[in-house]
Amino acid sequence: MQGSDPKQHTSTLRWIIALALVAIVLLVINLLDWSKADRPATLGQALDQAQPPFAATLPYRRDDNEYVGSASCRECHSDEHESWHASYHRSMTQLMSPETVQAAFDGQAHEFQGERFTMHRSGDEYWTSIESIDAALASPNGHDPQALHMRLGMVTGSHHMQVFWLPGMMGNLQIGFPFAWLVGDRRWAPRNSLFIRDPHTVISKENWNMNCIRCHTTGGQPRPQEAEQRFESRVADLGISCEACHGPAKRHVDRQQRLAKLPDSERQQALNTEPLAIVQPADLDHVRSSQVCGSCHGMKWFDKSVKWTAHGFRYRPGDDLEQTTPMIRPTQLDKQPWLKAVLQKNPGILNDFFWPDGHIRVTGREYNGLLETACYQRGEMSCTSCHSMHNSDPDDQLARDMRGNRACLQCHDKMVANITAHTHHAADSVGSNCTNCHMPHTSYGLLKAIRGHTIETPDVATTLATGRPNACNLCHLDKTLDWTAGQLAKRTGQVKPTVPEEHRTTAASVIWLLKGDAGQRALAAWHMGWKPALDASGSGWQSPLLAELLDDPYSAVRYMAHKALTEQPGFDGFEYDFVAGETSRLARREAALAKWTLSTDNTPTHPNTLLLDTDGQRLTNKVQQLIETRDKRPMRLRE
Repeated sequence: MQGSDPKQHTSTLRWIIALALVAIVLLVINLLDWSKADRPATLGQALDQAQPPFAATLPYRRDDNEYVGSASCRECHSDEHESWHASYHRSMTQLMSPETVQAAFDGQAHEFQGERFTMHRSGDEYWTSIESIDAALASPNGHDPQALHMRLGMVTGSHHMQVFWLPGMMGNLQIGFPFAWLVGDRRWAPRNSLFIRDPHTVISKENWNMNCIRCHTTGGQPRPQEAEQRFESRVADLGISCEACHGPAKRHVDRQQRLAKLPDSERQQALNTEPLAIVQPADLDHVRSSQVCGSCHGMKWFDKSVKWTAHGFRYRPGDDLEQTTPMIRPTQLDKQPWLKAVLQKNPGILNDFFWPDGHIRVTGREYNGLLETACYQRGEMSCTSCHSMHNSDPDDQLARDMRGNRACLQCHDKMVANITAHTHHAADSVGSNCTNCHMPHTSYGLLKAIRGHTIETPDVATTLATGRPNACNLCHLDKTLDWTAGQLAKRTGQVKPTVPEEHRTTAASVIWLLKGDAGQRALAAWHMGWKPALDASGSGWQSPLLAELLDDPYSAVRYMAHKALTEQPGFDGFEYDFVAGETSRLARREAALAKWTLSTDNTPTHPNTLLLDTDGQRLTNKVQQLIETRDKRPMRLRE
């Protein structure tokens, strides 16, 4: 983040392209006159030998003497290269090809803001036709006679969703394509529907060169050429590759190649005495080691004076990250005078990333969570205490020997013999899983709830003060906050805090789901489909409450509510489109309510807390009261 990031265009894609056409002739002349001897290598040359103009719209490969690229590591480090190649870090940004594109470019048309996009494939190339719907309707053949036909060049993401980029016709500027592919759902959806953003705001066009390049590439340099209104962006590698974590490897490779030519005796002596010229994060102390991850997985301050847009970030693995791009920490506001200046210009900016007490609430910024953790501050916990790039499942990068409670018990070994004495849950239950209680899913991102990386103890007072759900009520969905306060008071011997009346009569999850802000509603909805919570609090009673969110103002909340609804009895396969029009959404809401009424065959033990009467019928008035008093402040969670 930077307090004075360049503003992005707020015009439509068609307007951007039309404006760029004014300069296209000059740009083509520049491309044709740019000799091969002077032009940096494009990352697309292997795919585009026959189309150099298209290749020139892709990022260039850095031509300095610092980075060598991931391919240079394979010969000596084949096992590590293989495990990295299988990771989602490697495929964070890729050139589009049959091997990298998972989306259906099948000739189907999709409409967005008055335009029709038809995605199709031509050989190994991926194209879109962009038509004005009004012009198409007025045309005899039903097609816009001035339709734009553009080839897409890059894709970001491969795990949960894929987003695509269009050449912006200004150097290698890459502009956001308005649709994304949801990998698990096998469907297209408008990109602006996949994030918690105020639905009434105008979504600005996204610029890959100034935003994604920061952390979705290795050694990225945006290099905007303001005078010529073009970009000459360069990277060492697309995606997060070896040198992102181990540092630029040119000196290391040169060293190894030079030593390989020496006689055996001299080579061995040199290997033992000469610096390795590469960084191994596992050999760093817990602060510097964690900073390697934090350089991307953190909420940083970008100082314009360092001219990072021209040269890239100065931080290199092993350096002190705080000296170049310090973390934004609301808990340390008195020590961050530059942050005070930012807040004067944009007083609400912290709400996009943090809970009121400074705990991070969006994914991708886990390092911020670690910084606020006592295990890091007073101990030696680091990212690599639990995670591994080369010895893990790529799904979450959790080291193979750190599953279950092992990650925590490696330090808290005194609890191993009798875990129940600490957890007050059966040893083999989800209630004795350390992370469920101390790292609950209180962050949001990628249409999911994500574990918060600030290790904390469940505390009702904190929940009341910040709005952040506590672990107890995220599992015991049917319990009130007052119940949790009583349980914790018994176990700690502390005085039970007083909670508001509604938290004595209504389950906390229900209040967050119906009355909370958009972020709280998303978290509550996700947990109503989380198996450990359903095992602890029963299922079925959530269905009518989740049905209410099928017409939530925020499309991301609607998506998560529907996913949770399909986990309820009788709703497997329940059809619903979270980006459909309001009329369709309301009809599916009514269908869900009717389906629940027909399938209900039991009543919870304490139905009133779940807005049901003793016969299992909905207390509709109470439901509406909560919805009418909902926190409607506009939200934008910047994951």
